[in-house]
Amino acid sequence: MEKVVILGTGPAGLTAALYTARANLEPLVIEGLEPGGQLTTTTEVENYPGFVDGIMGPDLMDVMRRQAERFGTRYRFGMVESAEFKSGAHRLILDGGEVIEAATVIIATGASAKYLGLESEKKLIGRGVTSCATCDGAFYRDQPIAVVGGGDTAMEEALFLTRFTSDITLIHRRDEFRASKIMADRVKDHDRIKILWDTVVEDVLDVEKGEVTGLKLKNVKTGEQSELAIKGLFMAIGHQPNTKPFVGQIDMDDVGYIKATNTRTNVEGVFAAGDVQDAVYRQAITAAGSGCMAALEAERYLETLGQ
Repeated sequence: MEKVVILGTGPAGLTAALYTARANLEPLVIEGLEPGGQLTTTTEVENYPGFVDGIMGPDLMDVMRRQAERFGTRYRFGMVESAEFKSGAHRLILDGGEVIEAATVIIATGASAKYLGLESEKKLIGRGVTSCATCDGAFYRDQPIAVVGGGDTAMEEALFLTRFTSDITLIHRRDEFRASKIMADRVKDHDRIKILWDTVVEDVLDVEKGEVTGLKLKNVKTGEQSELAIKGLFMAIGHQPNTKPFVGQIDMDDVGYIKATNTRTNVEGVFAAGDVQDAVYRQAITAAGSGCMAALEAERYLETLGQ
């Protein structure tokens, strides 16, 4: 039986691996479908402490991975298909049918940003298409940008982006926002934000090949098509926590985020760190911090078991 199994290799999972490895717990990390997490689709990261000139997202994850490996972390490529959480002997069933038993499990599987599903959008993620204004807003200072969405997240993203540019277009497919009234009113009253109602994005344009240059739009009521010249597209239509394998085994909220107190879940020996339990901040540094917390909690729990 493994002492510690960590699910996910984003900032939360790799920080948890670093701490548990240094505690001689020989953690096993299951890498998942996207080793390195969302930061592998990001270009330059300027807001992670310790890198004066910034660092490319994939490079940051590689450094964190190798640092954890230095202290004895083991990595295993695979996907968890289902889980059986029982105090003292948690079972993880991987794709292919292999079963791994663990005294403690740290879930750091993250949350995936929702996108429109356009092929052009997919190929430009990290090259003008992003889902994080806090992470990437500063790259578009004084440039035309667009935000897609109609909930509180879209309002928050649009308002945050007014710090960097006065040319913001908020695109919403309906004729009213789903956001709370106070947030919607702030956006409607802001002179830097233009709203396109009843509008959907049909294509993301990259005339210059390799970076976003505009959008092809369609009014859903009139059918009228148009183009909008922009440099950055911020998707704000929500996130989906990657918790499907754990449904029925652990407490979650209505969206699917794991409920955790100081990373402790309702099941003894099972901890959650990073975006999988954080619907608010969703930053690399907060994920790493919660990965540290989960590792310390797991270490303390194992001590109660005499391990």
